[in-house]
Amino acid sequence: MVKHFFEDTNTMAVKVRIPTPLRKLTNDQELVEVQAQTISDAIGELQTMFPGIKERLVDESGAVRRFVNVYVNEEDIRFLQNQQTPLKDGDEISIIPAIAGG
Repeated sequence: MVKHFFEDTNTMAVKVRIPTPLRKLTNDQELVEVQAQTISDAIGELQTMFPGIKERLVDESGAVRRFVNVYVNEEDIRFLQNQQTPLKDGDEISIIPAIAGG
């Protein structure tokens, strides 16, 4: 597991659960720890650690892609504050790709 420590005491250590389709970008890591205050910060940190992952999560306008669901402690960020959802130490972010059925 990759860990980053910063002097800034306002950033929180949170775990990000990476879905199987994106694990090729994270060296097959299922759980990655990042330092972030918000979901947006966490996505930025993931991009720093694993270049190319951000474009899979957000569109050109910076919004979370429609077919990607992001949860903080099992709560959908769309019902919270979206990418501005604040994080606290020990939170777990889950990235869940939407699956189409027929």
